[in-house]
Amino acid sequence: MSGLSRVALMIAGSGLVLMTLFVAWQVFGRYVLNQSPSWTEPASVMLMSWFIFLGAAVGVRDNVHLGFDVLLYVLPPGAKKTLRMITDVIILAFGLGMIWYGGQLVGLTWDSVLPSLGISGGFDYLPLVGGGLLISIFAVERIVLRLSGAPIDEAIDAEPPAEVAVELENAKV
Repeated sequence: MSGLSRVALMIAGSGLVLMTLFVAWQVFGRYVLNQSPSWTEPASVMLMSWFIFLGAAVGVRDNVHLGFDVLLYVLPPGAKKTLRMITDVIILAFGLGMIWYGGQLVGLTWDSVLPSLGISGGFDYLPLVGGGLLISIFAVERIVLRLSGAPIDEAIDAEPPAEVAVELENAKV
């Protein structure tokens, strides 16, 4: 799974660089050549969708997605494990929803053509399906690791950040 995560991150980073080049070409074409290429904007938006969803999937695997962790610092270890398991199940459900509804959007728009790119309109929604697939895979990995007793949360449970520790101490007074 770490290899898959690394590949997804490399593709996302490459997409970000490529999107930057496309936008630079758009600006150069518009202001220097006085002829703006029509394909750069939709291609940039499509690349942005890919690197956002791939990056989000990697964030799920590395446990750096958005979360509200303050409650976890005051809970006993058993409750922390349960709450994290619930979070992973919700993330899995969200990923499966992305696959399902993204697949429907791909199917509904497949017969249309993006005029500036000359490709199917369904390609606009493939990043939703691909990101949802990776999010689901990485959420299942976290669930399986947690059920097997692997120490996937040790770094998080070690010590709360200093500012959180101060706030918790002030709340006790």
